[in-house]
Amino acid sequence: MRGFLASSIGVTCAAALALPLTPPALAATARPVPAAEAAPTARPAPRAGTPATTPADRRAAEPYAAGSTQSLPLEPLTRDRATPSAPAAEQGLTRRAVRHFSLVGVVWDDPDAELHGRVQVRTRAAGTGTWSGWQDVETHNADHAADPDTPERASGRIRGATAPLWVGDSDGVELRVRSESDGAATDSAGNSADARNLHAAPPLPSGLRLELVDPGEDEDPFRGAVADGPRTGGLNAEASALTDAAAVNADLAPLGATEITALSRTETEQEYLALDAGVLTEQQRQAKPYIGPRPGIVTRRGWGADEGLRESGFRYTKKVKAAFVHHTASGNNYRCSQVPSLIRSIYRYHVKSMGWRDVGYNFLIDKCGKIYEGRAGGVARPVLGAHTLGFNSNSMGIAVLGSYGATKPSKAAVKAVARLTAWKLGLYRVNPKGKTYLKSAGSNLHRKGKKVRLNVISGHRDGFITECPGRKLYGKLGSARSKAARYQGR
Repeated sequence: MRGFLASSIGVTCAAALALPLTPPALAATARPVPAAEAAPTARPAPRAGTPATTPADRRAAEPYAAGSTQSLPLEPLTRDRATPSAPAAEQGLTRRAVRHFSLVGVVWDDPDAELHGRVQVRTRAAGTGTWSGWQDVETHNADHAADPDTPERASGRIRGATAPLWVGDSDGVELRVRSESDGAATDSAGNSADARNLHAAPPLPSGLRLELVDPGEDEDPFRGAVADGPRTGGLNAEASALTDAAAVNADLAPLGATEITALSRTETEQEYLALDAGVLTEQQRQAKPYIGPRPGIVTRRGWGADEGLRESGFRYTKKVKAAFVHHTASGNNYRCSQVPSLIRSIYRYHVKSMGWRDVGYNFLIDKCGKIYEGRAGGVARPVLGAHTLGFNSNSMGIAVLGSYGATKPSKAAVKAVARLTAWKLGLYRVNPKGKTYLKSAGSNLHRKGKKVRLNVISGHRDGFITECPGRKLYGKLGSARSKAARYQGR
């Protein structure tokens, strides 16, 4: 792939002339927003008991909203005296009205600390004012992270966090976080069967905060920007980041494209030979390549990524030898039409709340089988992600949006995993049904430095002791391997 990696280095400057500038309205709002500044820039909170405006009403008033995060410190919910060294065993927030949000999560100061307990949230639907029942938030999320001893992990910005939970457009929230010993029994309402568990359990992490993420609206912030006025100088930071994100896919799609279109097998083989012309041996050029037809992929611009949020530049690994399949554990209560908003929410949560340089996954797949570009750097390139702690090098991470411990993944989603891996692994001449060795950077399953034999298409739990990607999705990986191999012509 070295030929491909070098082929679009020279297009970035040219791309700057091909993409429109950021409109004035966006330039003031799309910069990274520190947590302390997030609340003033978000939408006004509705008064308790008043009808909430609909998304359509807000769009009429706000043609484009870049998104925001409300970060609320938790409060003790029990009479236990809390100190910095001994936080209360139960914390949360009482029912309250807040500004609009669609995704929730809980973060804390120390990324190496674990939350042993239960996190539950109730939300109020903005359109109807109806309160949901209590919903569990997945607490074990540390296994989705950058590898130890990497610049991303050592940035000083990383925080511990739960998985995010998608709740849809909401304007009210109530939260409870309860410390529990592992295996503590709870009833259907989430109450501990033995109050002594609260005292036997480890303390909650310090610095607990509830993150309420508003993904902003779906409109393309650059649409029609050419008509806003003549160019007056260099690109601003946001437009430059957008240019860079588009330029790395310039060999696959026009600059600024919202989707990389699917190709036939013949077209894919021709593209493969053209992209790799400089590194293929004569024998490889003459042999029929084992590569699946390129699937359609929604680009970052297609799902509305605010490129000003992420850290500038891109980080790469050497090659792609394996694909780790995940679930986002964000719940299944989403419509496929909401997926761009869902991905923008996860992106913002990963970057602004958890402190990562970009969204952690290389690709995301919805339950309708649509594939989305994840971490910036080019869909055909070996982009270094933050998805499988200990095994991010020489791999890629694919997240199926949803929770698949008890729910079966859709056939369309499993097929999309097979189509994507057949193409991407094919670019690096890897058999989806084969085995490979990866060197562990350190996890709770494999010590640092150990060479681990893995399936080329593995589940997250193969590299780390975790429930991810959920029992039901993990059970479908054998089918995905077989289908991917067939797509490659094996």
